[in-house]
Amino acid sequence: MDVKKIFKNPLIYVVLIGVLLFGGFMLISSLGSAKQVTTQEGLELLKGGTVTKVVTTDGDQRVDMTLSKPHEGAETVQFYYVSARADDVVSAITAAAPEDGFDDSVPRPSWFDGILSLLLPLALLALLFWWLLSSAQGGGSKVMQFGKSRAKLVSKETPTVTFADVAGADEAIEELHEIKEFLQDPAKFQAIGARIPKGVLLYGPPGTGKTLLARAVAGEAGAPFYSISGSDFVEMFVGVGASRVRDLFTQAKENAPAIIFIDEIDAVGRHRGAGMGGGNDEREQTLNQMLVEMDGFDPNANVIVIAATNRPDILDPALLRPGRFDRQIGVDAPDLKGRQRILDVHAKGKPLANGVDLEVVARKTPGFTGADLANVLNEAALLTARSNAQLIDNRALDEAIDRVIAGPQRRTRVMKDREKLITAYHEGGHALAAAAMNYSDPVTKITILPRGKALGYTMVMPLDDKYSVTRNELQDQLTYAMGGRVAEEIVFHDPTTGASNDIEKATNIARKMVTEYGMTTEVGPVKLGSGSSEMFVARDMNRGREYSESIAESVDREVRALIEQAHDEAYQVLSDNRDILDRLARELLEKETLDHNQIAEIFRDVRKLPERPQWLSSEERPVSLVPPIEVPAAPTEEVGRVANNSASSSAPAPSSNSGSASGNPRPATA
Repeated sequence: MDVKKIFKNPLIYVVLIGVLLFGGFMLISSLGSAKQVTTQEGLELLKGGTVTKVVTTDGDQRVDMTLSKPHEGAETVQFYYVSARADDVVSAITAAAPEDGFDDSVPRPSWFDGILSLLLPLALLALLFWWLLSSAQGGGSKVMQFGKSRAKLVSKETPTVTFADVAGADEAIEELHEIKEFLQDPAKFQAIGARIPKGVLLYGPPGTGKTLLARAVAGEAGAPFYSISGSDFVEMFVGVGASRVRDLFTQAKENAPAIIFIDEIDAVGRHRGAGMGGGNDEREQTLNQMLVEMDGFDPNANVIVIAATNRPDILDPALLRPGRFDRQIGVDAPDLKGRQRILDVHAKGKPLANGVDLEVVARKTPGFTGADLANVLNEAALLTARSNAQLIDNRALDEAIDRVIAGPQRRTRVMKDREKLITAYHEGGHALAAAAMNYSDPVTKITILPRGKALGYTMVMPLDDKYSVTRNELQDQLTYAMGGRVAEEIVFHDPTTGASNDIEKATNIARKMVTEYGMTTEVGPVKLGSGSSEMFVARDMNRGREYSESIAESVDREVRALIEQAHDEAYQVLSDNRDILDRLARELLEKETLDHNQIAEIFRDVRKLPERPQWLSSEERPVSLVPPIEVPAAPTEEVGRVANNSASSSAPAPSSNSGSASGNPRPATA
């Protein structure tokens, strides 16, 4: 039995304190107590001549006697009598003639006994209350410190990261250099009347390095760095959050120049009125105090607030106005060069095989954040150690990318032959539809091995980063998404539930084309709806839909038309290339996974879909015959090198476009 674990249980201490309380009461009750005897025994003792002193109490009808010879081990005894025997007791006491006399007054306890009997239980109860508070707050040093800040201080002597440790965020680093210079030399800015931003808001997707950037500023400037999460301000007690905000800013001013970093500030900085609590809500009180502290800075206080969030759209406007978070810096997913530098940073200390090229890995991972890339290298290291190898090779990196995208391979899931055949045709339909389109990215991998929740998946990978998508590219994505469902219809005439995820993605893309991108003729270039997934009670609950029923019907018709067009295009492509689809399915059943080279060999004679008619936002507008200006083409050797690098890999990668439907994992059938 582990003694340390026993004493970590708080119930043990509660029991011990209870025992102490009981023992204290027993000790107090035993002070000055006498042995109880019967009335007859007391009278016999009075007649025995051993009584030296007698004290009577009329109210209690009690007699206390001191004996010269102990009776049953006790030198003091007492007995009680009834009123009928009062005369007998008085006569016996008078006849005994005690040496120390007879006292008929009420005895009173000493002042020490009274104080002890009062203070000892109170002291034990206070000790119990103190311990309970200490346990609730994580230690005796935090008792009654609810209003103290819980920020962690990273002092000047503590090793921290610098800008050299941050890769893939060059623009953000450039913006933060001013913060570093101001903390190091504020007089340089004050001499010309410049006011440094009081607050810097870092926003972007999760895993892009917002917290790392804030720590790098503190490391570069050598200033105290107070780090706290937005949820640490809020407590069950009213007013605690505001008190912690005041304490945090007080500490920072005392150690200026300093940096306060608030991670996930949306926990306390949400738009006021977004909850049902109204103005008395504890979170809103905390936000109000934060607004006051930030706006009440002394211009020479040299304290800067840096905050990070994934949802800048839900922050209160008062936080984002000039004078509080003056500067807002977006930290997005890195581009190709940024991914390569991030991989270089995380590859330090990891033994890589001679054939590993991190630039190739960067090209395989468009859309990956810094956290994703770190996870890829870590997964590759774990897989290498699991196989008892000494060097991380390309095979481990490819498997790591697959695991990050689609999850671990499920080798224990064994599909029946017919279900495996359906999966082969389904994924073959996706791949063939993508290959026959004119604006889709190349297919890099097809597999029918279950991984994560998918029975199989087809991956397309762009040769370079993309930041916008054309209407034709979106239509190709719709056709590619519907390819699996259409293949099941053509071959088996009985579609399965495996296409549910494909239909969901295609519907989302089509609806965005209609309501957000203005890519349909009937609805036109109009944005419908707020486009925000966050519901603010005070603003949006009573607003309702922002467009009429007739517009809603038009939206539904346009979405349906886009899906139907994609379905027809996929049907045409797969029907024209049925021989290639059958060959692809046979290869998948035999090899289970096909890489870029094998796919390119099968798709060598694919018949492409004819170009779509030129689309205009209105049929009444004339077709422009003026061609666009010519853009210098990229060097052919660079394009060839990129294609070769992509062809050497069987690892999938997600598209960097928000509207892309690439990387289409097929969900498990119901």
